[in-house]
Amino acid sequence: MNKKLINSLATLLLLGVFLTINSCSKSVKKENKEETKKIVYASDVIPFFDHWKLVLGNGVNAGFANNFEHKDFFYTANDVNGDWVVFKAPNAGSTHGTSNNTRTELGQIKKWYPKTANDKLTATLKVMNVSATGDARVAASHAVVVGQIHSADAFENEPLKIFYKKFPGHTKGSVFWHYEINTAGDDNSLRWDFSHAVWGNDFSVVGKTADTYPEEPKDGIALGEEFTYEIEVKDGIMNLKFSSKGHETKTFTKNLLESEYATKADIPEQTQKLFVPIGQDGVERKEAYTGEGCFFKLGAYNQTNGKSPEVNKNWCSGAETHGGDIQKQYADGNYAEVWFKTASIKISEASVSNQGYFNKNDHK
Repeated sequence: MNKKLINSLATLLLLGVFLTINSCSKSVKKENKEETKKIVYASDVIPFFDHWKLVLGNGVNAGFANNFEHKDFFYTANDVNGDWVVFKAPNAGSTHGTSNNTRTELGQIKKWYPKTANDKLTATLKVMNVSATGDARVAASHAVVVGQIHSADAFENEPLKIFYKKFPGHTKGSVFWHYEINTAGDDNSLRWDFSHAVWGNDFSVVGKTADTYPEEPKDGIALGEEFTYEIEVKDGIMNLKFSSKGHETKTFTKNLLESEYATKADIPEQTQKLFVPIGQDGVERKEAYTGEGCFFKLGAYNQTNGKSPEVNKNWCSGAETHGGDIQKQYADGNYAEVWFKTASIKISEASVSNQGYFNKNDHK
């Protein structure tokens, strides 16, 4: 064999070895890259989870949500505006505490007292889905609560619930907030809510029949449209601020230490229409929420459930639940989903542990 041929074969052999090594190297790098691809956790997007315990849409208290995800209920998503924290809850499943409704929601680990409070919660979010089914005559149908103040004591009532609600076929939905009376006496079944419209309608605007809907609100908020809420409680006064691009900024003030509803004559017309006919006609303690530990909540508290409207025409939607099958509910739109982009919390020095609330309400 001549020298030129030998050199050519040697060159080809070396080239083959080089290509094989290079190919293997690229393959290993690709595998390593896939293996080391970082999971973006909710705590990477909004680093404030040391202040909360997370309840999932299956009723389980998952505890602190740092470096945590659950693909059915709590995870992150990305769009052109960056990373978001996703809270998702079906129409039916195991629930937390005594509620009829599922939630994927944060509960503050501290509680504070309105009289000495200097506490604040802010959040920027967009609602991506509300239940596709539900009796349109039921005020809670097609709605989700995205922020709350909750009492940890006595009846565990709620001086604040921030709602988003959109009827099927409508482009725009409504944002409104509720004050729930802290019922006087021993019978909390007499409690009721009073609803304040922010953009669109309040809670009382419902369909005339189970499957007909009221007129779409002209100044409403669409699914996927961002808005911000700010909740501040200081020296007994709750101050609320709602803002969204292209919408009028709205502010509200409510005294949590002195009731507006201490006598039957104080029951407002909206309540006379919605709650009094079903026997919820109580009055409030004169001192309202004075002396009760309160705490913030944030997430997706689905207000649409499968219970018959005959049980309660304001809160029981008779919606599709597929017997509690979560994946079937997700497949046909019977769930609530809320994305949060930013959030912050300010906690007063006077706050104390809220563990007693979780001890009472967590499933054993």
